[in-house]
Parts: sequence; structure tokens; C-alpha cells
Amino acid sequence: MKALNSKTAPKPVRPERIIQFGEGNFLRCFVDWIISNMNEKADFNSDVVIVQPLGMGRIDNLMEQDCLYHVNLQGLDNGKPVNSFRLIDCVSRALNPYKQFAEFLALAEQPEMRFVISNTTEAGIAYDPSCKLDDAPASSYPGKLVQLLYHRYQYFKGDMSKGLIIFPCELIFLNGHKLKEVIYQYIDLWQLGDGFKEWFEKACGVYATLVDRIVPGFPRKDIDKIKAELDYDDNNVVQGEFFHLWVIEAPESVAKEFPADKAGLNVLFVPSEEPYHERKVTLLNGPHTVLSPVAFLSGINIVRDACQHPVIGRFVHRVMYDELMPTLNLPQDELKHFADAVLERFCNPFVDHQVTSIMLNSFPKYATRDLPGLKTYLKRKGHLPEGLVLGLAAIMVYYRGGKRADGVDIVPNDAPEIMELLSKLWKEGDVENLVKTVLAQTSIWGEDLNAIPGLKDRVVYYINRINEVGMLDTVKELLDSDK
Repeated sequence: MKALNSKTAPKPVRPERIIQFGEGNFLRCFVDWIISNMNEKADFNSDVVIVQPLGMGRIDNLMEQDCLYHVNLQGLDNGKPVNSFRLIDCVSRALNPYKQFAEFLALAEQPEMRFVISNTTEAGIAYDPSCKLDDAPASSYPGKLVQLLYHRYQYFKGDMSKGLIIFPCELIFLNGHKLKEVIYQYIDLWQLGDGFKEWFEKACGVYATLVDRIVPGFPRKDIDKIKAELDYDDNNVVQGEFFHLWVIEAPESVAKEFPADKAGLNVLFVPSEEPYHERKVTLLNGPHTVLSPVAFLSGINIVRDACQHPVIGRFVHRVMYDELMPTLNLPQDELKHFADAVLERFCNPFVDHQVTSIMLNSFPKYATRDLPGLKTYLKRKGHLPEGLVLGLAAIMVYYRGGKRADGVDIVPNDAPEIMELLSKLWKEGDVENLVKTVLAQTSIWGEDLNAIPGLKDRVVYYINRINEVGMLDTVKELLDSDK
């Protein structure tokens, strides 16, 4: 077995045109994989310099392999299993600005540099007023970015052709809008002047994006087998699902500079990211949130098994296609194509996705992922979406704790105040009062859900049926009522 480095796997030399804040599994399996494909299939001819956003990180591991590593994609492609490997050779180097601050700032001096891409976790796009311009470096990611931009502005004397295109990939809605706000805060805090502000506004672009690929990360369980198959001692293999989607809220001029479409990639440049964010939250996260308690309380532990179950699978289909899809405003054929892809992802034969891993903080998740659809469905159809209502009832039953019928422990996990409330209400044993009280928690829902016509009574009905006949038979009754 060979070591993996530039001697055993020679790397092409390309211009460094991309600065990437973040060395984690997601960016390496998603963005760098996309750039690798663009280099091969669209003559993008660009290399990436990775910047470690925190003082502690893993760039030393990457540098030991000259930033070469493999991406292992697993999943279904039109129903057929895929288990592929790709050598990623587009990362030229990686640096730690806490130890290499001069080298970090020098990135701004490279005339061919054009893109900045980041994933510094949801907390990464934050304003820290304690950051200073002469910190080496600023502690926050936006602070580091402004240091880099200001140095570039000064070095090239305000040349409008030397602006940067910035794609944040942090998992927050309208991430580009948020990042831009924080950049302006630092410009004002550090008094960088109107000239720099004008250069930033006119020469640079910060664009909201939505990213979607499940990335389990390092395949610890299978790494010996993978190394033998590759014949490389690759200690930075990253495993992800076959599906990928990158939605970028940017004009056509930016799309021309980032020609992912020419590489056949699922990268969309759109006028507004919002409907795609809504689509993902509604048709992927929404079904996840309700299938999890329903499946678990029916004795099913894996998402794939739930989707392929003769009863729970029909329930998932009903919620996704009949209840949530009609609440969205994109073309129905486009929504169906996306929903079909989601179901295929749920059925990934390579990933045992535990339904309990989705159950963390279920009430807040239901509030953001399912409640908007429930309200829109009621407004458009004139009656409640019974599958979503049953899902809410199932969460309340799950939060009772105890044991499942087969003796498996039920271990709910949410904010302490929510857990204390549910524990108290279940001990009192009054289902109607329990439902009424939970629905009245404006701290969870942002409103009193008792005001939604019929919701309290239907949740009470489903909890009573679950207590009387069990979850699986309750789901059967719901589905049989459709016939």
C-alpha cells in the first residue's frame, strides 16, 4: 500500500483562485469535490487554499498528504446503488492564520484570487466587537475576512477588477445577507473609510447559498477495506451521499465565472434562494421530523426501514406528497422530482440513519419545519393535514418517555424547560390539559396554537388512539380513512 502524497499521486499545478475558510468534512466532500469536477469537465483551472478558521484544526493531517484525499460517495442514483471514489487534487495547500498570519494576508496579494468560500458552522457568521483590525488574526470569521479584503484593497490601490466573490455555506437562512451585515459592522467598527466601503460594495459580491449533501465523514468502520481497495494509505478519506445540491442566489455574470453547469453538477444560480430553502426544509426536514416519532413508536429504528415499511412508508408518502408538497409555490413537477430524490436519499442502503438521531429538540423542529405547512394546508384546503397532526401527537407521546412495547427505552431530549413541562403534564395524566398547555407555549411556537381551529381536539384524539391501540394501528386507521 502506497503513502498518499504528491510523489505517489502527482498533482496538477493550477492557479490558486479560491480561498476556503474551513477544512472540515463537509467542505472537502462538497465544495472541493465540485471544484474537482469543474476542473476536469469545465476547464475551471482553479486550486483551493484552505484557511483553518480556528486555532485548533486538522490542516496538519491534510498537509501530511500534500492535501490529497479521496471522496467516497454512496447512495442511490435512479434506484441503482452507487459506491464511487474520487481523488481530490484541487487543494494546493492549507494554512493556519494563527501561526501563519503573514501568509494568510499574502493571499490577498495574489492577483488571480477570485472566490472565497466558507463553512464555519452556524455560529461562525457572528459579530464580535472585541476583534481589532491589527489582531493576528481576528477571532471571528467575518473579522478575518474583512482583514483579508482590506489588505487586498490597499495592496491593489482600490482596483475595481480585484474584488472577490464570496459564497458562505453556513447552514443558516440567507447566510450571505447575514455575512454582509457583519462585514459592514466591522467596516464601521474599524473605521476603514468610505473608499473601502465603496470598493467592497461595487467590486465584491456576497451571495446567499443553500447546500445539501449528507456527509457522515471519515469512514472509520470501513477504512481498512477502503485503503486496500484504493491501494493508498489515505487517512483523510471523507464519505458522503451521492446526492448533492448547491443553490446560489447570484446573477448570471457570477454563474459564468463559476461554470458548474458545464460540469453537469446540480448547482443552481437563482434570483432568490428562499423558495429552495423552503423546499428543502419542507420536503426533507419536514417529513423527517414527523416520521421519526411515528416510526420509533411503531418499533422501527432506521429511516430507510421506515420508508420501506408497508404502513409507515405510506404514511411518509402521504405527509410528503399529499400534505406538504401542496403548500409550496414552486412548479409541482419540480417539487415531485425533488421529493422523489428525497425519498431515494431516505432509502440509502449504505447509511443506517437512526430515527432517534432526528428526535433531538423535536418541538422547535416541528415549529420551523412542519407548522408553516400545516397552517398553509389548512388555509388552502379548509381542513387540517391529518398526517402532520398525528406527527405532532406522536412527538408528545414520545416525550412521555418510558419504554416501547418491545422494551426499548424511550429517551426524549429537548430543552430542560420543555422536558420538565412534559414530565409534569404526563404525570398529571390529563391528555386534554396536556395538549392544550403544550399548544399554548408561545416560547416554542411563537403563538398560541390553540387558536388553530380543530388542532387541539385532533391531537387529543390521536394521543388517545395511540394509548388505546398503539402507534402502528393508529397510523393504519388514518391511512384506511383515505380509502
